[in-house]
Amino acid sequence: MSITPEQPIVPRIKYNAIRSVLMKGYHIDKRPLTEYRPIEIRVGVVPNAEGSALARIGNTQVLAGVKLELGSPYPDTPNEGVLIVNAEFLPAASPTFEPGPPDENAIELARVIDRSLREPRVIALDKLAIIPGKKVWVVWLDIYVMDHDGNLLDASMLAAMAALASTKIPKYEVVDPASGEIRVDKKTRVEPLPVNRFVATVTVNKICDFLVIDPTLEEELVASARLAISVSEDGFIVGMQKMGMGFFTEDEVKKSIDLALDRAKLLIDSIKKAVSAQQ
Repeated sequence: MSITPEQPIVPRIKYNAIRSVLMKGYHIDKRPLTEYRPIEIRVGVVPNAEGSALARIGNTQVLAGVKLELGSPYPDTPNEGVLIVNAEFLPAASPTFEPGPPDENAIELARVIDRSLREPRVIALDKLAIIPGKKVWVVWLDIYVMDHDGNLLDASMLAAMAALASTKIPKYEVVDPASGEIRVDKKTRVEPLPVNRFVATVTVNKICDFLVIDPTLEEELVASARLAISVSEDGFIVGMQKMGMGFFTEDEVKKSIDLALDRAKLLIDSIKKAVSAQQ
């Protein structure tokens, strides 16, 4: 599924109304500019998946599911498992979403999530090799946008990270190492997916001259630029992606990074709390 490339035209009167509220230091729903809407994360919502999570930020809702399959490793990493991230925007999630193959927006979301997980080695892929060079676990991470009311990236990373952290590896037995024959019992999940660290994404939106965290869809439509900053639980920036036609000054980039480092703690704590509640 895809999203139409054209942005809806926001009437000038609405733009001015949003700007006047932002000037007072608040979102249009009366939150401070750097405060998130209510966050809710539930794990284990798809019983047939090896891992799953439903994340809500306000009215934005994203589902992530993890499936594990046996496959061949990449030639340049024969002793590591494989991570594949896909994203899909369901048409019912927004009037602007249309049926069809993923366009650049869905692809961009998947790539931002993929890089933010891959660069800091969130998953210990070296522990997913069953027969090195022959058989490894392939981790399929599928992200589905269920309801769109702004800030898809942050919600998608919440769902993705919670789904991975709650994933259990099926029981398996190596029957013949020479031929690569492996017997898998999908109904029995015995050990957790090896997760090295938790990561969250904080998207800073530039609306007029204000830096805004977690905008509603109305606010997001008038943003000139967005900067998605992924932060690991040990306080390192592990990914950045600038979006939109506008720009950030050097000072705004520095302020955005400070905001991301601070607010990421809240998101990571929310993920950990949801995962620990399942265990």
